[in-house]
Amino acid sequence: MSNRGRRYDGEPKLNIKKVLAVLIILAVIVMCVVLIFKFATDESSSETKAVANSYITVFSGDKWGVINSKGETIISPTYDDMIVIPDPTKAIFIVQSDVNLDAGTYSSKAIDNKGNSLFTSYERVEALQNVDSSNVITYDTNALKVYNGEKYGLINFNGTEILSPTYDSITPLKGVKNSLITVKDGLCGLVDNSGNVIIDNLYTEISPLTNRYEDGYVVKDQNGNYGLINYNKQQVLECKYSEIKNVYGNSMYVVRENGNLELINSNGEVLLNSGFEDITSIDSNNVVFKRNGKYGIMSTDGTVLVEPTYDELTFAFSNNYIAKNGENYGIINTSNETKLDFTYSYITYMSDESLLEADKADGNTDLLDTSFNVKVTGIVSEINTSKGYVKVRVNGEYKYYNFRLEEKKAQDIFTTNTLFLSKQNGKYGYVNKEGIVVVDYIYDDATEQNDYGYVAVKQNGVWGALDQNGNVVVTPSYELAQNTVISFIGKWHLAPDINANYYTDVKE
Repeated sequence: MSNRGRRYDGEPKLNIKKVLAVLIILAVIVMCVVLIFKFATDESSSETKAVANSYITVFSGDKWGVINSKGETIISPTYDDMIVIPDPTKAIFIVQSDVNLDAGTYSSKAIDNKGNSLFTSYERVEALQNVDSSNVITYDTNALKVYNGEKYGLINFNGTEILSPTYDSITPLKGVKNSLITVKDGLCGLVDNSGNVIIDNLYTEISPLTNRYEDGYVVKDQNGNYGLINYNKQQVLECKYSEIKNVYGNSMYVVRENGNLELINSNGEVLLNSGFEDITSIDSNNVVFKRNGKYGIMSTDGTVLVEPTYDELTFAFSNNYIAKNGENYGIINTSNETKLDFTYSYITYMSDESLLEADKADGNTDLLDTSFNVKVTGIVSEINTSKGYVKVRVNGEYKYYNFRLEEKKAQDIFTTNTLFLSKQNGKYGYVNKEGIVVVDYIYDDATEQNDYGYVAVKQNGVWGALDQNGNVVVTPSYELAQNTVISFIGKWHLAPDINANYYTDVKE
């Protein structure tokens, strides 16, 4: 007889109940492991805001220091004068000492994030400071000015000399990028921030034609005559004019020659020389001209398109002009047809965004497209060109729009944020990307998350800060009544003078 499959009497029998119990216990253990793993995974994959490392000047206890974008101290506030950070992404900080304003003397050096001196072969190292069109202080991020043996030169941020110290002075051309005036033996020249010489030191004055370096530079020779040199080092207009106005368009210029104001082309040929007392802009083949204190539009062949009856005229786009008539602004075209009624206190055309911002007497602003359709009405609080949105307060609520003036959710605009401002029953709180409440509605005012991951919240008249997870890092205690912009990095808040762009822990 075959023994296959037989159970012998001496072998224990299988207990079904015990087997089932063991299987149930194993299943429970597996479920627990899965749940624990899922919980751990959810925790580890929770949204965090990516914050680029950068450096920020801070002021505390009448001293200056540096923090990074996480709020960590890099240079303790121990310096008497403001620390300048030309490029926030680079650990190169300019510090001054021994400043004597009366004598005009000072010391200046560069240090790294350990406080070590950099570029020590030079007596002084300085940032190249300029201002933009909004009068906000800016710094060149390609070059530093160095001083050695009573002369100035340029180095790049790696310390490589790009312009030898042979100049009496080097100063940025105000309001124009990448343009540095040099002085040698009393005469002016011009270099770019890579040390390339654009204009030799031959002139008594150099000024920008417009606020764009690409449009060229007006130069004054030693005989007192004006000419024009472009960025490619070419002499566009010879030095023979008594004036070259800061008006340019379509390769045409406004000059004064032999006492007469003229519109000329780049060949020096006269296009217009009568029928006006001034020309204020050139757009396509039309100019805005002034006569008897009023403004009109004339073509470059001398045809008057719009009689000079307006108090102001500014080109907007296509053949449309912003006009002022009495106290009010509207828009006309070159046929003198009114495209937008004269009911506004001011109108601005934002060319990069292709939209019109028209201020009303009641404090609100109409935002219009280029077909003159009013798309949004409210109080414009921010126009952010880098992220492509307009923030408008509409009926007491902040709303966001793209540059097509389509309404967007904050989650669509701030794609890397972890907290989003929300309002309920007159109070502010925060939700996450899924709309789940992360911070309860307990604040009287609040801001969207900034680039550093922090939000500012107001309660009982004072401000504090939360981190990117909604945790309180600064209990509301700052009045900040003088601040036009409220922003925190940890315990530090943006100083009232936003043009200076530093943070402080000073309470007001």
